[in-house]
Amino acid sequence: MSTKKLTEKFSTALVYATRLHANQTRKITSVPYVSHLLSVAALILEAGGNETEAIAGLLHDAIEDQGGMEIRAEIREMFGDEIVAIIDGCTEIYTKPKPPWEERKHKYLENLRGACVSVRMVSLADKLHNARSLLADWQKFGDEIWNQFNAGKVRTLWFYQSLLQVYRETGSDWMTEEFARVVDQLAK
Repeated sequence: MSTKKLTEKFSTALVYATRLHANQTRKITSVPYVSHLLSVAALILEAGGNETEAIAGLLHDAIEDQGGMEIRAEIREMFGDEIVAIIDGCTEIYTKPKPPWEERKHKYLENLRGACVSVRMVSLADKLHNARSLLADWQKFGDEIWNQFNAGKVRTLWFYQSLLQVYRETGSDWMTEEFARVVDQLAK
């Protein structure tokens, strides 16, 4: 059994992501946002992903949340084209103001259908962690949490169920089945 080791490139990405998202918190709980990025990277590594995919997991929200095309260019310079391509595949929008919620979600689902394995893995890790966090918040705070989301409960669940369908169309693994279990619990 070979041992996969993370290099200095991963460490650099971790510090960079932490700096970029330093003032950002999660909805509802105000937990530092970097916790989400760490969880996504961990899920990727636990699923057998490589360092490039794990770095993309750390940086998957950087372009959308922290500076758009300027940050994209910086990431490309620091980490290369392959990581930027994975992040591009997981990014809904680069422009402000954002298009309507439903339009963005339909486009994301369509792009995901044709995505490469690396984009699918990072997307799935991201959505799995988001769904787990949402479930934990719902168990703690009840239906009040849905008021924190512009889409509300029905449309958020529609999106998660649509994602699940796309993930299952493109293969099944433990993360897909865990996502299914969490989405099922949220729908109750």
